[in-house]
Amino acid sequence: MKLLKILIIGLILSMTADIARGADYRKEITVAADGSGDCRTIGEALEYIRAYMDYRVTVNIRNGEYHEKLIIPSWLENVDFIGEDAEKTIIICNDYAKKDNMGTFRTYTVRVDGCHLTFRNLTIVNNAGRVGQAVALHTEGTDLTFINCRFLGDQDTLFLAGHDSEVKFEDCYVEGTTDFIFGPATAWFDRCEIRSKADSYITAASTPQHVETGFVFRNCRLTADEGVKKVYLGRPWRPYASTSFINCEMGGHITPAGWDNWRDPSNEKTARYSETGSFGPGASGPRVGWATTR
Repeated sequence: MKLLKILIIGLILSMTADIARGADYRKEITVAADGSGDCRTIGEALEYIRAYMDYRVTVNIRNGEYHEKLIIPSWLENVDFIGEDAEKTIIICNDYAKKDNMGTFRTYTVRVDGCHLTFRNLTIVNNAGRVGQAVALHTEGTDLTFINCRFLGDQDTLFLAGHDSEVKFEDCYVEGTTDFIFGPATAWFDRCEIRSKADSYITAASTPQHVETGFVFRNCRLTADEGVKKVYLGRPWRPYASTSFINCEMGGHITPAGWDNWRDPSNEKTARYSETGSFGPGASGPRVGWATTR
């Protein structure tokens, strides 16, 4: 009985606090680092958004560098985060796996746990450098859309997590060195530039066996920094990795074999790798026999 009373009191206090700050909730918020908006930081703007909304909120982010390590929490839905200019609206952090032994999965600059969210005209950066795993964007939520965004990093730039989550990238730029697009999520990349900064691997999908589609690149351009000459399209982080390239332009840095088995021949029996309509100097094979090429 005592525990029940405590729970009821806690619920009442929570509801009272929600009502008390109800006037603070807004449908449009402006973030400006120079103080000319409603908030100076994106993190502060999140406090003005009501949990589990049935209406959309727009967060306008003015040009500037926002040195923040952000978590978009799971209770935030139906929000549009819109930068003023993709090259000038920058969210930046420099954590990396060996820093204080934090491990790969805590290194994100931005982690998105919420659902039904859109991000437009933003640059998300992990500028730790070539010090190992250092994630720029980590997604856990589903129904996430990134439009005209830039993701800058080295190893592990994009961690697309969530076994049943779906993420879309349109007209985006992604750069990195090793396994810089990785994870178990279903992700579509439309009209994106995928730029390799070192001889290594672009993708490292870990698609679960029950998930039909992993990473799909459609009408994308695969480019590379000067001097980069041997890049694989992907290697399976887990056995049933699924990655497809459809009508993509392959630069000359893509190695003829195309795919790698991560030093485990058994992955060749389970990995789901395919190409359709590839063109450009890197589209010529012969590709490995255990991937599908049309």
